[in-house]
Amino acid sequence: MAELTLTAFVSLDGVMQAPGGPDEDTTGGFAYGGWLAPFADEGMGAFMNEVFDRSGAYLLGRRTYDIFSAYWPRVTDPEDPIASRLNTLPKHVVSTTLTDPGWENTTVVAADVPAEVARLKERTAEGELQIHGSGILARSLLEHGLIDEINLLVFPVCLGSGRRLFADGGKPTAFELTGVRPTGSGIAIHTYRPAGDARFGTVGEV
Repeated sequence: MAELTLTAFVSLDGVMQAPGGPDEDTTGGFAYGGWLAPFADEGMGAFMNEVFDRSGAYLLGRRTYDIFSAYWPRVTDPEDPIASRLNTLPKHVVSTTLTDPGWENTTVVAADVPAEVARLKERTAEGELQIHGSGILARSLLEHGLIDEINLLVFPVCLGSGRRLFADGGKPTAFELTGVRPTGSGIAIHTYRPAGDARFGTVGEV
C-alpha cells in the first residue's frame, strides 16, 4: 500500500495559485503568476528530484494535469529526473469532463473520488502516490483523512490575493513536523504528517 503525499508551493500568506508562470492560471483575475521563479534555486531542485525519485504514481486535479500535460511530454531527455517519471509512471486525473486524455498512462477518476483514491493507495505497490499542486483536490482529500504527508515549500513573498491551499472553513487539524530544510534563496521546506484533530487550551494552564 502506498502513502499519499502532497507537495505544494505556497507564498508566505498561503497562496498556491500559478507559481510557475504569468499565464499558468489567471482565474479570478490573478495577476501575479510566476511568483516562484525569482526564488528557484539548486536547493529547491535537489529537493524536488528527491520527491519525484520516491514516486510510484501520480494523482492530479484537472487544472494541474492540463498544465503538466502541456509541458512535460515535450521534455524527452530520458535522464531528466522529473520528466522521465512523469511521462512513464501511472497518472490519475480527477475530472468529470475529461474523457480521452492524451498523455500516456493516464486514467480518469470521475466519480466517488475518496473511495477511488483509497483504492489507488491500495493498488500502488511501489513508491508514493503523489499529488502535486491540485489545491481543490488536496483540500478535499485532507478533509477525508487520505493524505499521509505534506511537503510544503514556503517562498519568501507575500501576494495578498489568490487561491490558497488551506481555505476558510476547513476541518481544524494538527500536524507533526517531520522535516525542515532551507534553501539558499530563502525557501523553507517543511514536511508534515497529520496528527489528528487540533487541540485548544489556555497558555500557562496545565
